[in-house]
Amino acid sequence: MAAQTVRITGTAQLLALHNRLRRADQARVAALLLRRVRRAAEPLQRDMRQTIRGLPIRPDPRKAGSRGGPSPTTRPLRATIAQAVRLSVRTTNPVGARIWIDRSTLPSDLMNMPWVLNSPNGRIRHPTFGRKGRGGWVNQWTTPLWWDKTVRTHTPRMTAEVERVLNDVRRLVS
Repeated sequence: MAAQTVRITGTAQLLALHNRLRRADQARVAALLLRRVRRAAEPLQRDMRQTIRGLPIRPDPRKAGSRGGPSPTTRPLRATIAQAVRLSVRTTNPVGARIWIDRSTLPSDLMNMPWVLNSPNGRIRHPTFGRKGRGGWVNQWTTPLWWDKTVRTHTPRMTAEVERVLNDVRRLVS
């Protein structure tokens, strides 16, 4: 599943450019490349965070006689996951921009939630108030594959921007 890592790379072009930069030893040009590739990827990071914060999570309809109740935790699930979305840009191998969810910033009980939320069927199954025995499990539903859909909408723009950056840097190095 593509939920954990997104990489935007033009591997052959970026590697060739990286090798030319290395030979030319132009730190200023490398910094320019890094800054502009980061700028091309930042809208995807912002949109990922916004999408996670607005992700609808719907419960199954209640059965007769069942009671609801407040959440046992005050920690906001979607905001916590949105804060864990990270962006890194590298001009060394592997060259490119990467957007991922940093599991180390998530609480231990939420480490797998980004992948659960991005499931193909959109089902989130969890115990109610920590009761894992019979009758303690519930289903909730969310938008299936939201991570993949968000990436697909940004890919053409990012690809065009990275190509533009590569052409500009190629002209500076040549």
